[in-house]
Amino acid sequence: MRLIEGGETSTVEFKRKLTETHKIAKELCAFANTKGGVLIVGVDDDATICGVMSEKTEAELIRTACDFDLEPPIIPKITHLNLMGLEIVVAEIEESTNKPINLLTKNEQGQTIKRAYIRVGEKSVMASSEMARALRFLNKDDSYSEDDGVKIVIGRNEKALFEYLEKNERATVNDFAKLVNISRRRAERLMIRMMRAGVLQIHQDTAHDYFTAV
Repeated sequence: MRLIEGGETSTVEFKRKLTETHKIAKELCAFANTKGGVLIVGVDDDATICGVMSEKTEAELIRTACDFDLEPPIIPKITHLNLMGLEIVVAEIEESTNKPINLLTKNEQGQTIKRAYIRVGEKSVMASSEMARALRFLNKDDSYSEDDGVKIVIGRNEKALFEYLEKNERATVNDFAKLVNISRRRAERLMIRMMRAGVLQIHQDTAHDYFTAV
């Protein structure tokens, strides 16, 4: 199977076996918020096929995670495969058109906490505040210009940002705020609006968010 031979990537995750739903829900959440992906159960991190004891049990854990650990729920496509005499379970997750998908957890006081996750390389990482807000406007079927009706006026601040991007290629919210001497909150709002208008693109790595010109 080519997906296994290629190892773990931004769209492929291996699990030897499943134990608790919330442990896999993070991966499913991240796939749905990014470009979609495939969770393969019965395969070690080094791509060794070990198989599962019960395909039905693993599939039920995946469905439970999608239904009860994520908000809004997502629908996985689950298939069973026999490789080298061993059974594995494959769950395909489509990129959501209803972002952000949030992972539901409980804090020490028993309160429900919602957190969005995205894929960054081979890892599922918690979305930053900027990325979580941006996800609303990154749905697969959305457009950011004519259909969305978002228009921007290129003023002094916006012009300064574009000049900065020409020299540096990327800018964070803090870079922009410092550049034009405005609050971080205002800088974030302006950059998200420019993203919605289709002139900026947001990215997240393991350290921070940054924006680039489109």
